[in-house]
Amino acid sequence: MPKKQLRGVVVSNKMQKTAIVAVTRLKEHALYKKKYKVTTRYSAHDEKNECQIGDKVIIQECKPLSKNKSWMVLKKI
Repeated sequence: MPKKQLRGVVVSNKMQKTAIVAVTRLKEHALYKKKYKVTTRYSAHDEKNECQIGDKVIIQECKPLSKNKSWMVLKKI
């Protein structure tokens, strides 16, 4: 089974080898059918500390690296 990949924006890089990536997606209300944005923040492993705030990146799921970190930065867009 292929690993999931998501596209998002780096919102924090204060930790060593970790970047917080915000992924925004559209959801639709079940009854009223209105679309609205939902943002989820993921802790992603950044081995070389090369991500800066505002960078668009692709993250990929991986084995758990810590309590909150189970995604890694694949590449910058």
